[in-house]
Amino acid sequence: MLKSAGQPAPEGPDARECAITSRNDATTTKPPLDTQEPWMRGLHADTGYLLYRLGLRSGQLFNAFLQESALRLRHYAVLRFLATSEGVLQRELSSRLGYDPSAIVGLIDDLEKLGFAERRPAPDDRRSRVVVLTEDGRTFLRDTDQAGRRVTDELLSPLSAGERRTLHALLLRVTEDGRD
Repeated sequence: MLKSAGQPAPEGPDARECAITSRNDATTTKPPLDTQEPWMRGLHADTGYLLYRLGLRSGQLFNAFLQESALRLRHYAVLRFLATSEGVLQRELSSRLGYDPSAIVGLIDDLEKLGFAERRPAPDDRRSRVVVLTEDGRTFLRDTDQAGRRVTDELLSPLSAGERRTLHALLLRVTEDGRD
């Protein structure tokens, strides 16, 4: 059941989620769902749904952190991937990050406008272009490393250091198992 505006503010994890949502988009803030409702307990028993909710919350936190830079989490992921390579074809970026090829084009266009990435002729095929991280892109990543860690720390604050390592290891296993 949805809480009405006249009821007291929620407490616990739902309060944090509501605060994050309202911090990111005050015009469309919705009250948190009542986790005591039977249908909500059923959803919370579904691991896939919980992963979905975690992904949404993570995206909200990272997008709020990136807001000042005019980037979104998808841009940040491209930059992080480019930082691990000497240059990569757009189609490889698309498949490795799991993004639609048409979305990659727009993301790279945005990063080029900011001076964080550039397209260069591929060394072995002049018709192809590789995308490389520029020095400004590297500087941006270095400058945002600590803030990015704070976002992750906020997201995972209910977990101990050991639980965080375990969660990370499990997510890696699940993610790697699903790769093409």
